[in-house]
Amino acid sequence: MKIAEVSATAAVQTRPRQRRSIAELLAPLERIAATSPNLVTNHDARFDVNGETYDLPRYLFVGPRGGDTPIRIGIFAGIHGDEPEGSHALVQFIKLLEAKPELAAGYYLSFYPICNPTGFEDSTRFSRRGKDLNREFWKNSEEPEVRQLQAELQSHSFQGVISLHTDNTSHGFYGFVRGATLTKNLIEPALAAAEKFLPRDGRSVIDGFPARNGIIRDCYDGVLSAPPKSRPRPFELILETPSAPPEYLKQCAFVASLQTILLEYRKFIAYAPNI
Repeated sequence: MKIAEVSATAAVQTRPRQRRSIAELLAPLERIAATSPNLVTNHDARFDVNGETYDLPRYLFVGPRGGDTPIRIGIFAGIHGDEPEGSHALVQFIKLLEAKPELAAGYYLSFYPICNPTGFEDSTRFSRRGKDLNREFWKNSEEPEVRQLQAELQSHSFQGVISLHTDNTSHGFYGFVRGATLTKNLIEPALAAAEKFLPRDGRSVIDGFPARNGIIRDCYDGVLSAPPKSRPRPFELILETPSAPPEYLKQCAFVASLQTILLEYRKFIAYAPNI
């Protein structure tokens, strides 16, 4: 997320001629899904933009059985098309899970690596229809990407919702926390894990919000989130990497934080019956 909001008109006017390839990004996941017993791909959620057909890529990773009821987590990236770091990090994280499926024991993990396909292609924050999709959720939006993502959030009743973003105004890794009260017990370990690769943003004000030790407890209106009336409330985390560091460090920071969240939440679920 960025403090300065670029106008939709400017985003369209500055759209590069060379489109970024969605197929190229997803190719490793498609190869894994073709033979994996754990990863399932789904490209049925289609929509049209200016006469072109797109889909919302969805992947489900089914971890080894770890309890009576699988833990359902939704992990989202690329809602801003000019923030590809999260999309690439999800590819790397899924590759890690395929190599070490025990990391996902007890989980059903739903991945949405490109939530704004036209923005990803165009390398723009906005969709090709000129909308900042991350301000449209639960507002009766007409944007097809938002409608499809809302349907996913409603139908899966996720116990946790994680979004990955890039901030070009920050020099450190940080996070927003929302939802269930246990969220605060997940964000600190996640930031500590990311800190092995990137510094933490220690400013008292980040992205216009009060912050403490890299943690923000407020957020923009209309961001990708669980349905407002969902009960019990899932935990909701937004992880933000600075844009300046090398790509591999940003990906490592995201992957480390995601792995840590799975570990910490599994501990909580195991302990919860004894509370």
